[in-house]
Amino acid sequence: MQTTTAVVDKERFLVEFTPLVKRIAHHMMIKLPASVEVDDLIQAGMIGLLDAINRYEGTYGRQFESYAAQRIRGSILDELRESDWLPRSLRKKMRQIEIAMRALEQRLGCPPSEQELAAELNMSLEEYHEALHEVRGCQLIYYEDYQEDDEDHFLDRLCGDTDNTPLDILLDKNLRESLIAAIDNLPQREKLVMGLHYEQEMNLREIGEILGVSESRVCQIHAQAIVRLRLRLRNQ
Repeated sequence: MQTTTAVVDKERFLVEFTPLVKRIAHHMMIKLPASVEVDDLIQAGMIGLLDAINRYEGTYGRQFESYAAQRIRGSILDELRESDWLPRSLRKKMRQIEIAMRALEQRLGCPPSEQELAAELNMSLEEYHEALHEVRGCQLIYYEDYQEDDEDHFLDRLCGDTDNTPLDILLDKNLRESLIAAIDNLPQREKLVMGLHYEQEMNLREIGEILGVSESRVCQIHAQAIVRLRLRLRNQ
């Protein structure tokens, strides 16, 4: 029979580690399409946290936080798998943006601006920004192998581990020098966003506060930076 103390402890741990759930959910959001709601990720993460509290048998300290983070992330991934969140149309839209960027770089001899990309795609600037926001969840899919068919589930590779960022994936593929050079050649604002998110581990809202722009605008800047990086790395 569960004691009153055990119940109180469980409630205390839920309150104490709820910020961890929110931090993980917001960090994963930048890798997911606009159709995914962060509140759904947080709800799934809370289920993982509760499961961690019920299963854990060690001392509730730093080790528990690491264990809980794994259970939280796993619970969110399970929810994403079940919801089938990655429409094929998003992959197609991503390819269209990438093709336009490649054509403009060859024609202009320099990285194209947002206005130039929008014109190449026969879009208004507002429509182009919306397209960037929509495709934010599929821009990293082919970093590992650039193949259409994946042997393993994409989510397991993209979000499976705490340190499994796009940068870590590329490091594992011995592309460190190419990636550093590609990032260094990004426009200044895009390079700053990449650094704040992947090195400083800031979420979109925090980066937006630093840049003085909206969270949605940070998402667009990040998505465009990834398109440029994909193009540079493919060309190499």
